Amino acid sequence: MKKKTRGVNQIAAQPSPNDHMNETKESNKISWQRILIFFLLATAISNIFRFDIFAWKSELREGPAWASILIAVLLEGSGVFIGALVGLFLLRKKRNTEMSLLGTSKTYSLVMSIIPIMLLTFIGVNNDLELDTHLYGFIAVVGTLLYCVMEEYGWRGYLQEELKSLNPWPKYLLIGFLWYVWHLSFLTGASIGDNLFFLGMMIFGSWGIGQVADSTKSILACACFHLIIQIMMFNALIRDGISGNEKLIILGISVAIWFVLIKRWEKEKGLAAPVSEK
Repeated sequence: MKKKTRGVNQIAAQPSPNDHMNETKESNKISWQRILIFFLLATAISNIFRFDIFAWKSELREGPAWASILIAVLLEGSGVFIGALVGLFLLRKKRNTEMSLLGTSKTYSLVMSIIPIMLLTFIGVNNDLELDTHLYGFIAVVGTLLYCVMEEYGWRGYLQEELKSLNPWPKYLLIGFLWYVWHLSFLTGASIGDNLFFLGMMIFGSWGIGQVADSTKSILACACFHLIIQIMMFNALIRDGISGNEKLIILGISVAIWFVLIKRWEKEKGLAAPVSEK
Protein backbone atom coordinates (compact mmCIF):
# COMPACT_ATOMS: atom_id res chain seq x y z
CA MET A 1 0.00 0.00 0.00
CA LYS A 2 2.85 2.43 0.81
CA LYS A 3 4.41 1.92 -2.63
CA LYS A 4 1.09 2.65 -4.36
CA THR A 5 0.58 5.80 -2.29
CA ARG A 6 4.08 7.01 -3.15
CA GLY A 7 3.40 6.52 -6.87
CA VAL A 8 0.13 8.44 -6.72
CA ASN A 9 1.84 11.28 -4.86
CA GLN A 10 4.64 11.45 -7.43
CA ILE A 11 2.13 11.69 -10.27
CA ALA A 12 0.20 14.40 -8.46
CA ALA A 13 3.41 16.34 -7.84
CA GLN A 14 4.26 16.58 -11.55
CA PRO A 15 3.49 20.05 -13.03
CA SER A 16 0.52 20.13 -15.36
CA PRO A 17 0.51 21.84 -18.79
CA ASN A 18 -1.64 24.58 -17.25
CA ASP A 19 1.03 25.25 -14.63
CA HIS A 20 3.64 25.64 -17.39
CA MET A 21 1.36 27.99 -19.34
CA ASN A 22 0.78 30.12 -16.26
CA GLU A 23 4.53 30.36 -15.64
CA THR A 24 5.09 31.41 -19.26
CA LYS A 25 2.37 34.07 -19.07
CA GLU A 26 3.83 35.40 -15.84
CA SER A 27 7.36 35.61 -17.26
CA ASN A 28 6.09 37.36 -20.44
CA LYS A 29 4.01 39.83 -18.44
CA ILE A 30 4.78 43.46 -19.28
CA SER A 31 6.14 45.51 -16.39
CA TRP A 32 5.09 49.15 -16.75
CA GLN A 33 7.31 49.93 -13.79
CA ARG A 34 10.38 48.68 -15.70
CA ILE A 35 9.32 50.69 -18.73
CA LEU A 36 8.90 53.83 -16.62
CA ILE A 37 12.35 53.40 -15.07
CA PHE A 38 13.89 52.91 -18.52
CA PHE A 39 12.10 55.89 -20.04
CA LEU A 40 12.81 58.33 -17.20
CA LEU A 41 16.53 57.48 -17.24
CA ALA A 42 16.68 57.65 -21.04
CA THR A 43 14.90 60.99 -21.27
CA ALA A 44 16.53 62.76 -18.33
CA ILE A 45 20.14 61.81 -19.03
CA SER A 46 20.17 62.10 -22.83
CA ASN A 47 18.38 65.44 -22.93
CA ILE A 48 20.68 67.02 -20.37
CA PHE A 49 23.37 66.69 -23.04
CA ARG A 50 21.16 67.17 -26.11
CA PHE A 51 19.87 70.54 -24.84
CA ASP A 52 23.36 71.46 -23.57
CA ILE A 53 22.06 72.40 -20.12
CA PHE A 54 25.55 72.66 -18.61
CA ALA A 55 27.15 74.30 -21.69
CA TRP A 56 29.44 71.31 -22.15
CA LYS A 57 29.60 71.62 -25.95
CA SER A 58 31.67 74.80 -25.82
CA GLU A 59 34.24 73.03 -23.65
CA LEU A 60 34.40 70.08 -26.03
CA ARG A 61 35.19 72.38 -28.96
CA GLU A 62 38.47 73.31 -27.27
CA GLY A 63 39.78 69.76 -27.75
CA PRO A 64 40.59 67.82 -30.95
CA ALA A 65 37.73 67.88 -33.48
CA TRP A 66 37.51 64.10 -33.79
CA ALA A 67 37.32 63.69 -30.01
CA SER A 68 34.65 66.37 -29.59
CA ILE A 69 32.46 64.69 -32.23
CA LEU A 70 32.71 61.24 -30.70
CA ILE A 71 32.25 62.42 -27.11
CA ALA A 72 29.23 64.54 -28.07
CA VAL A 73 27.35 61.70 -29.78
CA LEU A 74 28.18 59.26 -26.99
CA LEU A 75 26.92 61.64 -24.31
CA GLU A 76 23.69 62.32 -26.19
CA GLY A 77 23.06 58.59 -26.56
CA SER A 78 24.12 57.73 -23.01
CA GLY A 79 20.69 58.13 -21.41
CA VAL A 80 18.83 55.63 -23.55
CA PHE A 81 21.77 53.23 -23.30
CA ILE A 82 21.92 53.44 -19.49
CA GLY A 83 18.14 53.11 -19.31
CA ALA A 84 18.34 50.02 -21.52
CA LEU A 85 21.01 48.40 -19.35
CA VAL A 86 18.90 48.95 -16.23
CA GLY A 87 15.72 47.75 -17.96
CA LEU A 88 17.43 44.63 -19.32
CA PHE A 89 18.97 43.86 -15.93
CA LEU A 90 15.50 43.91 -14.35
CA LEU A 91 13.83 42.08 -17.27
CA ARG A 92 16.39 39.25 -17.29
CA LYS A 93 15.55 38.49 -13.69
CA LYS A 94 12.16 37.34 -15.01
CA ARG A 95 12.98 35.79 -18.37
CA ASN A 96 15.61 35.37 -21.07
CA THR A 97 15.92 37.91 -23.86
CA GLU A 98 16.77 37.23 -27.50
CA MET A 99 18.36 40.46 -28.75
CA SER A 100 22.14 40.90 -28.60
CA LEU A 101 24.72 43.20 -30.20
CA LEU A 102 25.51 40.87 -33.13
CA GLY A 103 22.36 38.74 -33.06
CA THR A 104 22.33 35.31 -34.66
CA SER A 105 25.25 36.07 -37.03
CA LYS A 106 28.40 38.01 -36.15
CA THR A 107 29.52 37.97 -39.79
CA TYR A 108 26.36 39.43 -41.31
CA SER A 109 26.06 42.07 -38.58
CA LEU A 110 29.62 43.28 -39.09
CA VAL A 111 29.38 43.24 -42.90
CA MET A 112 26.19 45.32 -42.73
CA SER A 113 27.90 47.93 -40.58
CA ILE A 114 31.01 48.15 -42.77
CA ILE A 115 29.07 49.12 -45.92
CA PRO A 116 27.91 52.64 -44.90
CA ILE A 117 31.27 53.31 -43.21
CA MET A 118 33.07 52.57 -46.49
CA LEU A 119 30.61 54.62 -48.54
CA LEU A 120 30.76 57.73 -46.34
CA THR A 121 34.54 57.54 -46.10
CA PHE A 122 34.89 57.19 -49.88
CA ILE A 123 32.40 59.95 -50.74
CA GLY A 124 33.57 62.31 -48.00
CA VAL A 125 31.54 64.82 -46.00
CA ASN A 126 32.01 68.61 -46.18
CA ASN A 127 32.45 70.23 -42.79
CA ASP A 128 33.24 73.50 -40.99
CA LEU A 129 36.11 71.99 -38.98
CA GLU A 130 38.58 72.18 -41.87
CA LEU A 131 39.12 68.43 -41.71
CA ASP A 132 39.75 66.36 -44.81
CA THR A 133 36.31 65.38 -46.13
CA HIS A 134 37.15 61.67 -46.21
CA LEU A 135 38.59 61.67 -42.70
CA TYR A 136 35.62 63.64 -41.42
CA GLY A 137 33.25 61.26 -43.22
CA PHE A 138 34.85 58.31 -41.43
CA ILE A 139 34.72 60.00 -38.01
CA ALA A 140 31.14 61.21 -38.49
CA VAL A 141 29.74 57.87 -39.69
CA VAL A 142 31.51 55.84 -36.99
CA GLY A 143 30.33 58.27 -34.30
CA THR A 144 26.77 58.25 -35.64
CA LEU A 145 26.72 54.45 -35.86
CA LEU A 146 27.86 54.20 -32.23
CA TYR A 147 25.07 56.59 -31.29
CA CYS A 148 22.55 54.48 -33.20
CA VAL A 149 23.76 51.33 -31.43
CA MET A 150 23.19 53.03 -28.07
CA GLU A 151 19.67 54.08 -29.09
CA GLU A 152 18.84 50.65 -30.47
CA TYR A 153 19.83 49.01 -27.20
CA GLY A 154 16.93 50.97 -25.74
CA TRP A 155 14.18 50.77 -28.35
CA ARG A 156 14.78 47.29 -29.78
CA GLY A 157 17.19 45.71 -27.29
CA TYR A 158 15.04 46.45 -24.25
CA LEU A 159 11.64 47.97 -25.08
CA GLN A 160 10.67 45.67 -27.95
CA GLU A 161 11.71 42.71 -25.81
CA GLU A 162 9.60 44.02 -22.92
CA LEU A 163 6.55 44.42 -25.17
CA LYS A 164 6.97 41.16 -27.12
CA SER A 165 3.66 39.76 -25.82
CA LEU A 166 1.71 42.60 -27.47
CA ASN A 167 0.25 42.32 -30.97
CA PRO A 168 2.45 44.02 -33.60
CA TRP A 169 0.61 47.31 -34.13
CA PRO A 170 -0.01 48.21 -30.47
CA LYS A 171 3.62 47.31 -29.82
CA TYR A 172 5.02 49.48 -32.62
CA LEU A 173 2.65 52.36 -31.89
CA LEU A 174 3.79 52.43 -28.27
CA ILE A 175 7.49 52.15 -29.12
CA GLY A 176 7.15 54.85 -31.76
CA PHE A 177 5.25 57.18 -29.42
CA LEU A 178 7.82 56.79 -26.60
CA TRP A 179 10.64 57.23 -29.13
CA TYR A 180 9.02 60.48 -30.27
CA VAL A 181 8.46 61.79 -26.73
CA TRP A 182 12.06 60.94 -25.79
CA HIS A 183 13.35 63.40 -28.39
CA LEU A 184 11.31 66.26 -26.79
CA SER A 185 10.95 67.83 -30.24
CA PHE A 186 7.77 69.60 -29.07
CA LEU A 187 10.00 71.76 -26.83
CA THR A 188 12.18 73.01 -29.70
CA GLY A 189 9.70 75.38 -31.34
CA ALA A 190 8.86 72.96 -34.15
CA SER A 191 5.39 73.36 -35.63
CA ILE A 192 2.48 71.01 -34.96
CA GLY A 193 2.80 69.72 -38.51
CA ASP A 194 6.50 69.00 -38.07
CA ASN A 195 5.82 67.18 -34.80
CA LEU A 196 3.07 65.06 -36.35
CA PHE A 197 5.36 64.19 -39.25
CA PHE A 198 8.14 63.27 -36.83
CA LEU A 199 5.75 61.15 -34.74
CA GLY A 200 4.67 59.33 -37.90
CA MET A 201 8.32 58.73 -38.81
CA MET A 202 9.03 57.28 -35.37
CA ILE A 203 6.06 54.90 -35.58
CA PHE A 204 6.94 53.81 -39.12
CA GLY A 205 10.60 53.44 -38.12
CA SER A 206 9.61 51.34 -35.11
CA TRP A 207 7.70 49.00 -37.40
CA GLY A 208 10.45 48.81 -40.04
CA ILE A 209 13.41 48.42 -37.72
CA GLY A 210 11.28 46.11 -35.59
CA GLN A 211 11.08 43.70 -38.53
CA VAL A 212 14.88 43.72 -38.76
CA ALA A 213 15.07 43.00 -35.02
CA ASP A 214 12.71 40.05 -35.33
CA SER A 215 14.64 38.60 -38.28
CA THR A 216 18.20 39.07 -37.04
CA LYS A 217 18.03 39.56 -33.23
CA SER A 218 20.93 41.96 -33.91
CA ILE A 219 21.14 45.42 -32.36
CA LEU A 220 23.93 46.32 -34.81
CA ALA A 221 21.77 45.37 -37.81
CA CYS A 222 18.96 47.57 -36.43
CA ALA A 223 21.47 50.39 -35.88
CA CYS A 224 22.45 50.22 -39.58
CA PHE A 225 18.90 51.06 -40.67
CA HIS A 226 18.70 53.71 -37.96
CA LEU A 227 21.93 55.16 -39.38
CA ILE A 228 20.41 55.51 -42.84
CA ILE A 229 17.50 57.50 -41.40
CA GLN A 230 20.02 59.72 -39.61
CA ILE A 231 22.02 60.30 -42.81
CA MET A 232 18.97 61.05 -44.94
CA MET A 233 17.15 63.42 -42.59
CA PHE A 234 18.23 64.17 -39.06
CA ASN A 235 21.94 63.88 -38.34
CA ALA A 236 23.65 67.27 -37.98
CA LEU A 237 27.13 65.80 -38.53
CA ILE A 238 26.33 64.41 -41.98
CA ARG A 239 23.00 65.78 -43.22
CA ASP A 240 24.26 69.03 -44.77
CA GLY A 241 27.73 67.79 -45.73
CA ILE A 242 26.67 65.62 -48.66
CA SER A 243 24.39 66.27 -51.63
CA GLY A 244 20.95 64.79 -52.20
CA ASN A 245 22.31 62.54 -54.94
CA GLU A 246 25.06 61.26 -52.65
CA LYS A 247 22.46 60.48 -50.00
CA LEU A 248 20.46 58.49 -52.55
CA ILE A 249 23.58 56.58 -53.62
CA ILE A 250 24.34 55.66 -49.99
CA LEU A 251 20.71 54.70 -49.40
CA GLY A 252 20.39 52.63 -52.57
CA ILE A 253 23.65 50.69 -52.26
CA SER A 254 23.33 50.07 -48.52
CA VAL A 255 19.70 48.95 -48.49
CA ALA A 256 20.11 46.77 -51.60
CA ILE A 257 23.07 44.90 -50.10
CA TRP A 258 21.40 44.69 -46.68
CA PHE A 259 18.26 43.22 -48.22
CA VAL A 260 20.28 40.44 -49.87
CA LEU A 261 22.26 39.81 -46.68
CA ILE A 262 19.16 39.61 -44.48
CA LYS A 263 17.44 37.21 -46.89
CA ARG A 264 20.49 34.93 -46.82
CA TRP A 265 20.66 35.39 -43.04
CA GLU A 266 17.04 34.30 -42.64
CA LYS A 267 17.57 31.35 -44.98
CA GLU A 268 20.62 30.12 -43.07
CA LYS A 269 18.84 30.62 -39.75
CA GLY A 270 15.89 28.58 -41.07
CA LEU A 271 18.20 25.75 -42.14
CA ALA A 272 19.94 25.76 -38.75
CA ALA A 273 16.72 25.79 -36.71
CA PRO A 274 15.91 22.04 -36.96
CA VAL A 275 19.45 21.21 -35.75
CA SER A 276 19.22 23.52 -32.74
CA GLU A 277 15.88 22.05 -31.72
CA LYS A 278 17.30 18.55 -31.27
